[in-house]
Amino acid sequence: MNRITLEPGKRGGRPCIRGLRITVYDVLSMLSSGMSQQEIQDDFPELTHEDILAALAYAAEREHQIYSYRVQ
Repeated sequence: MNRITLEPGKRGGRPCIRGLRITVYDVLSMLSSGMSQQEIQDDFPELTHEDILAALAYAAEREHQIYSYRVQ
């Protein structure tokens, strides 16, 4: 999770990948639109396989937290 950064002045404070201007949302949107990991990396060569996995892990953890709060 150290690949996900939050900076108040960058991209509206949204979670970004390694301080880049690419948000977790951007990566998830590309994946959900059907882009493959390789296509994403071709368009954004600064992203690594681990960055994409970190975005997925971040989203999964956030979903887990939201669900956990609702159950309690």
